[in-house]
Amino acid sequence: MADPSTYRPAPGQIPASPGVYKFRDADSRVIYVGKAKSLRPRLSSYFQDLANLHPRTRQMVTTAASVEWTVVGTEVEALQLEYSWIKEFDPRFNVKYRDDKSYPSLAVTLNEEFPRVQVMRGPKKRGVRYFGPYGHAWAIRETVDLMLRVFPVRTCSTGVFKRAEQVGRPCLLGYIGKCSAPCVGRISPEEHRELAEEFCDFMAGRTGAYLRRLEQEMKAAAAEMEYERAGRLRDDMEALRRAMEKNAVVLADGTDADLLAVAEDELEAAVQIFHVRGGRVRGQRGWVTDKVENVDTAGLVEHALLQLYGEESGEAVPREVLVPALPEPVEPIAEWLAGRRGSRVDLRIPQRGDKRELMVTVGRNAAQALALHKTKRASDLTTRSVALQEIADALGLDTAPLRIECYDISHLQGQDVVASMVVFEDGLARKSEYRRFAIKGFEGQDDVRSMHEVITRRFRHTEQPAERDEETGRPRRFAYPPQLIVVDGGEPQVAAAQRALMELGVTDVALCGLAKRLEEVWLPGEDDPVVLPRSSEGLYLLQRVRDEAHRFAIAYQRQKRAKRLTTGGLDDVPGLGESRRQALLKHFGSLKRLKAATVEEICEVPGVGRRTAEAVAAALASRTPAAPSVNTATGEIIGGDVTHAGDTGKPQAPASVVCTDATESGDEK
Repeated sequence: MADPSTYRPAPGQIPASPGVYKFRDADSRVIYVGKAKSLRPRLSSYFQDLANLHPRTRQMVTTAASVEWTVVGTEVEALQLEYSWIKEFDPRFNVKYRDDKSYPSLAVTLNEEFPRVQVMRGPKKRGVRYFGPYGHAWAIRETVDLMLRVFPVRTCSTGVFKRAEQVGRPCLLGYIGKCSAPCVGRISPEEHRELAEEFCDFMAGRTGAYLRRLEQEMKAAAAEMEYERAGRLRDDMEALRRAMEKNAVVLADGTDADLLAVAEDELEAAVQIFHVRGGRVRGQRGWVTDKVENVDTAGLVEHALLQLYGEESGEAVPREVLVPALPEPVEPIAEWLAGRRGSRVDLRIPQRGDKRELMVTVGRNAAQALALHKTKRASDLTTRSVALQEIADALGLDTAPLRIECYDISHLQGQDVVASMVVFEDGLARKSEYRRFAIKGFEGQDDVRSMHEVITRRFRHTEQPAERDEETGRPRRFAYPPQLIVVDGGEPQVAAAQRALMELGVTDVALCGLAKRLEEVWLPGEDDPVVLPRSSEGLYLLQRVRDEAHRFAIAYQRQKRAKRLTTGGLDDVPGLGESRRQALLKHFGSLKRLKAATVEEICEVPGVGRRTAEAVAAALASRTPAAPSVNTATGEIIGGDVTHAGDTGKPQAPASVVCTDATESGDEK
């Protein structure tokens, strides 16, 4: 535990200006980011008597080893810089809402020639119009299915669309009237884009004018005795009304607003957001966070607003944002929101009427989400704690291993040998800490030597934990050791890993191996393995860690093999860079077709001259075909050159990927 007085800035050194500050630990990792209207009083408040500090603040300042700050011009600039640094450094003592990227949204890809309506998850992309998010993907699909009758916009994937173009025949939706079939020219690109924009307008809440227009067209058709067309328009109106009914009317005045509510206790907080557009609830999402810093409701609201609108702009930021408490001071966050939208944003607490009643509903949802999260977490936390304690008892550790790293070797018949490192903290996967290795020390298949190389490369950096990355200048997270290393394999792999640790002088990290055949746990220097009961939570956790290392290693091995098969032979052509190499492969579809092409055909590729074309042809002509491999599941012999899957020009998947351990050196995994 550090003494804050050892790194306290000298009197008068801290400026009395707006700014952002960072606390770092002994390994130079950023552990807390904060902002202040005046840096001097804010930072001085951290260096008072520890007994007067909040327990969470006390833990932060005793974990830190240094503090630094950056002066800015205004509080809005401080807010923006704080948001950027929290996203960049992921400090452990800052409130971070668990992201809701799993929430599905309805997306319209207006950045494509033929816009597509689809369900999307994950970060937002430029040129795509989003509606939602929604609680369930099926709710989006039901709404889209109703609206395709009126707005028959494309919903198919790129592969289906191109295949329909090639055969000149639309998919099923084109035949039943739920797609305008732009793939076969039934509608022009301009007409299809206009249809997609009408779809977006309707989803954005501009429904009244469109329904009135349909009603007028229906009456006109009936007056002209076009009863079939009038009946179709009537059914279209009914379908749109049913789609609208799926979004409850909550505000009668057609308000565009986001309502944010918070439910909290001493340890955790839940945030719920209702997105109201055109007076209807168009989306809902929620976050949960650990209260790792001393923060009140207003502070939680500010953090939530930063996460909610940090990547948004324009109409994605509504005119009105209703919250349970206003950040103090409120002017910087209101100005920041206005900057994101491009016009004034009304940030306030609803006091009465429909908006106040709806805020109560949102708060009730937040309280329910927090209660549900606590129920799930209590169960999960108990199970994980039991598993970690069982592992500690079985391996003779003093404490439960809160950070576990697992290593695995993967290759295909001795080629493209790679390794993976996966990390579990507190029994949960921490994917941001995963690493992968290409074996460089030797050629061929030798799992023991590969394991020794990987452990050496990983732990070589622990001698200088504050070492910084040459490109980014940030500390290497790779350099912080675990409490337990798990290697996939038995006694030979464990011995290789132990030898690497001893050579580097690492003595405070426990080590074991998990052999797949009998799920035996091997310890260094032991003749007999440790056998955990089949019902053991500890064994189940070790299996999960090992299986995740398998998955990560195999994915990397397949990626390297696919790259070698598709670009091999072109890498050594003088004057042929990455751009022209990709242009060649895109033009011919595969390396096999490129090899069969003449020099004149290669010259047809934009940017490839005759001299380069001759060099490419010579390089491919001298290339030795790879040895054929056998698909052990089907018995099919797959040639060394890349074959065509359905004549698409894409390489087929590998016949098999071998991911080895000591007990089953030749298993297919």
